[in-house]
Amino acid sequence: MSDSTTGAELHRVLARKDVLALAFGAMIGWGWIVMTGSWITSAGSLGAIAAFVLGGLVIVLVGLTYAELASAMPQVGGEHVYSYRAMGHFASFLCTWSIVLGYISVVAFEAVALPTVVEYLFPSYAVGHLWTVAEWDVKATWVAVGVAGSLIMMVINYVGVRTAALVQKVVTLLILVVGVMFVTGALFEGELGTMQPLFHSENGVAGGIMLVIIMVPFMFVGFDVIPQAAEEINLPFREIGRVLMISVIMAVFWYALIILGTSLMLNPSELANSSLAVPDAMQAVFQAPWAGKLMVLAGIAGILTSWNAFYIGGSRALYALAHCGMLPAFLGKLHPRHRTPVNAILLIGVISSLAPLLGRSAMVWLVVAGGLGIVIAYLFVSLSFLILRSKEPQMERPFRVRRARLVGWLAVLLSLGMIGLYLPGSPSALKPIEWLLFAGWMAVGLGLYVWSRFTYGTHYSERQMARDMRGDASA
Repeated sequence: MSDSTTGAELHRVLARKDVLALAFGAMIGWGWIVMTGSWITSAGSLGAIAAFVLGGLVIVLVGLTYAELASAMPQVGGEHVYSYRAMGHFASFLCTWSIVLGYISVVAFEAVALPTVVEYLFPSYAVGHLWTVAEWDVKATWVAVGVAGSLIMMVINYVGVRTAALVQKVVTLLILVVGVMFVTGALFEGELGTMQPLFHSENGVAGGIMLVIIMVPFMFVGFDVIPQAAEEINLPFREIGRVLMISVIMAVFWYALIILGTSLMLNPSELANSSLAVPDAMQAVFQAPWAGKLMVLAGIAGILTSWNAFYIGGSRALYALAHCGMLPAFLGKLHPRHRTPVNAILLIGVISSLAPLLGRSAMVWLVVAGGLGIVIAYLFVSLSFLILRSKEPQMERPFRVRRARLVGWLAVLLSLGMIGLYLPGSPSALKPIEWLLFAGWMAVGLGLYVWSRFTYGTHYSERQMARDMRGDASA
């Protein structure tokens, strides 16, 4: 591989507030604006809250394994580094390629979400019928908004992580302010009677909760952006783990409170007739149209934070794979001045820009297919945590998890349980189109992996990984 791939280095420029805004902003995103109503309809008000608390427990346990590993091995690529050190070359590729599916599915999701929310502000702006996908008419102006947003986010990430971090902090603060206004207002103005039914029984109580739980990994993916950008974080290694866990716990509370506030303000019939439940609930709190529009602006802010974070996470994961000979070399190139993985960012930008062509139906497909990739990666990281505790007990771990075996095995078992929810036989199993997306992604990745191994051989990647490992916290 060329010097352009291996000679440059990433810059450590991200402070604590940058890292917290990056992870929390990634996790809250836009999904809560567009999907909260369907969560409550599927599982009931308390059922939806229970789904996020239970799913959040899984994420907290997995997050603990990430926190220890990120503090011990603060290299770019996160999951890629941990799984390689614990289980070897191919396992590392499968783990990282799976999480990249999750990241890119979020980036593509936001390119579909942006024109959807603009439609709430300007109801008649979508014109110029192109085609119909899954009974949804794709309009030219609608597609143009999604593509334009994707290209803008690509440019922001192209010019450097400092610019991306500043955008992240400002926009995350806006979301928090509007969210606090909504939740406090709903607690004073809402009625407990509107929360009925507490649990939805059409698919059984457990079935309704499961339908929501399978979306939880997709909604919480984001804390793992911290390990991906570890070489750009300017913090003591122990603090990396702490900030990661704080961001996860904040996100659990955020989702639970947003569901609570919405269910306090809108009854089942109002939820059924609402295209965007949270803005409608915000309007009901303040009895004014401006409030709903303010919440939509917070939703647009959420799109930007999530979009931004996963450009960072996805491009760094692709860079790490290419840097070690697991993907074509051009994806491992850093920009000579901005020190960003330029070709990886451009590739994500192209994929994101194509997503709006599939229309609004693509949002659910991306959530579910990407969610499966995410939980597979979580399983690999949890296993890596246990293996390295046994294989390398003397490794320096600045953030050290207590009761490591219990936490590790619970994370493994719960990750396996989450994977089971996506499989045939489960009430929440993937649909054929979602399996096609997942299988197609894995097939493309395996093809690139085999081609890269054939082209570069194993010697380069083994030497490169050995050099990378010398940069861990014990160095």
